[in-house]
Amino acid sequence: MSRLRGFLAFVYDFVVGDDWRLAVAVVVGLALAALLAAHDVAAWWVLPLVVAVALGWSLRRASRAARPPSS
Repeated sequence: MSRLRGFLAFVYDFVVGDDWRLAVAVVVGLALAALLAAHDVAAWWVLPLVVAVALGWSLRRASRAARPPSS
């Protein structure tokens, strides 16, 4: 049981990492691409768009957190 728990902890840490919001964005992007592909719509553009938006969102959040408070 401890090996299974260790493996699940590794998978969680690998997939989620430091920010669960980015993991959710990737899952939503994959689901949207799968939904579009199931309806015979070209879905190649969905994941690059999701990655670009998520990267910008993550950088904005990180830069706001790193700013010193203004007086």
